[in-house]
Amino acid sequence: MDVMGIVGIITGFAALLIGMFFKGVPYSALNNPAAFFIILVGTAGAVIIATPGNEIKRIGKLVKVLFGRQRSLSAEEAISILVTMAEMVRNEGLLVLEQKVGEIPDPFMKLGFSMALDGSDMQKLNDNLHAEIDAMKVRHAAGAQIFTQAGMYAPTLGVLGAVLGLIAALSNMGDTEALGHAISAAFIATLLGIFTGYVLWHPFANRLKQKSKQEVFIKELIIEGVLGIAEGENPRMLKERLIVCLPAPEREMMETSEAEHKPGSK
Repeated sequence: MDVMGIVGIITGFAALLIGMFFKGVPYSALNNPAAFFIILVGTAGAVIIATPGNEIKRIGKLVKVLFGRQRSLSAEEAISILVTMAEMVRNEGLLVLEQKVGEIPDPFMKLGFSMALDGSDMQKLNDNLHAEIDAMKVRHAAGAQIFTQAGMYAPTLGVLGAVLGLIAALSNMGDTEALGHAISAAFIATLLGIFTGYVLWHPFANRLKQKSKQEVFIKELIIEGVLGIAEGENPRMLKERLIVCLPAPEREMMETSEAEHKPGSK
């Protein structure tokens, strides 16, 4: 499980509850089933209306992506495998991949090497692998859009809930104390709408987008490696070309790790 996502949610709720404490807002004000119903059920209904049924069915998988560990290779792992494959091809020829392609843990990298073994033209290989990435981007964008829409609808439904609460409050103008409590309760719907929209749904969408960008980056790195290996590029040159794509801290960490594992290193 990706713990930082859970930590973020807990921090968001803590900010709300601690803020209520310092502002002198009683926690009992949150005991408003009507507000929760309007925001949560209303947001779900709006999203269902706006989203095709086949995308709605993917929400369970999207939640797993949000809080689960990324199953694909890290950039460092991908580079390490690609450099190892390049060294093998350099020493034994491209056909050695027939024996090793089944051991590759990443399906996309396996696909790339399988296409290279089939004798695909380099341009066609590049185009086909990028088409796979484009299709993945479309799927990921559709998933993130579900939470983006929820983030847009929730605050507006909060206003709707407040209006309904004020209508109910103004129908009881005779009791000033009851009127004050009713108006206070009316704005709980607005509070919940803004909170869920901007602390949960929009951040969920952005988290999915960031994970998608990272996966696209790794797949593009794999394409560069597969094409370089298929063209017989020198393993050292390939490694240098791929490693510059990493952020400086990861690059230094990878170089340090490899230096420590060299023969003769202490």
